[in-house]
Amino acid sequence: MKNKYLAIYNELSKKIKTGELAPNTLLPSEHEMTELYETSRETIRKALNLLSQNGYIQKVRGKGSIVIDVNKYDFPISGLVSFKELANKMDHKVNTIVNELSLIKPSQYIKQQLNIQRMSSVWKVVRTREIDGIKVILDKDFLIADYVPDLTVEICTDSIFEYLEKHLNLTISFAKKEIVVEEPTNEDRELLDLEGFTNIVVIKNFVYLDDATLIQYTESRHRPDKFRFVDFARRNH
Repeated sequence: MKNKYLAIYNELSKKIKTGELAPNTLLPSEHEMTELYETSRETIRKALNLLSQNGYIQKVRGKGSIVIDVNKYDFPISGLVSFKELANKMDHKVNTIVNELSLIKPSQYIKQQLNIQRMSSVWKVVRTREIDGIKVILDKDFLIADYVPDLTVEICTDSIFEYLEKHLNLTISFAKKEIVVEEPTNEDRELLDLEGFTNIVVIKNFVYLDDATLIQYTESRHRPDKFRFVDFARRNH
């Protein structure tokens, strides 16, 4: 069969998605699979390569092919992307709930995070992110109102980054990120589906414009079982 490797790929990927092949278990060896599927080693390798490319397995030298937990969502930590941009790449139903949108006088903590030296109002935006109907991310954004004179629930439901760039003509350039693990707050437990979880993963983002102006501080608070935080690193010689 010309595309037998695709049939093998589809069968194995389906078993991984349904849990018939459990996370962290080893697939049979290439030799065993050639006998099982009555095909060549080259066909098996093409099917395994496709499984690896699409995030179903991890090939480990000396061990074989290990099944990856596909119920975790890849969350890139090196890039600077909006949730809307991530959602557009997901094969999942996503939804944003705006829990709070208010113009506030910042606390001392927020002043420190935004490096505010003088009195300035700050937008506070609290949003719950649902993926497949489960509340798994709580985003808490603080934006300096001097640079963002107006915000609406509609903007926050869609994309704040898109509004800043396309409507306010601001150029978002880079961000400093910190990742910590914390105990959930009462707010976390109220706005996220956290039953049974005693920790959350918090990514703190300090967002800068192209002139190095710090404009936004964000805490993205993630349910720990649903995300795999990924990065790409190259060794310099």
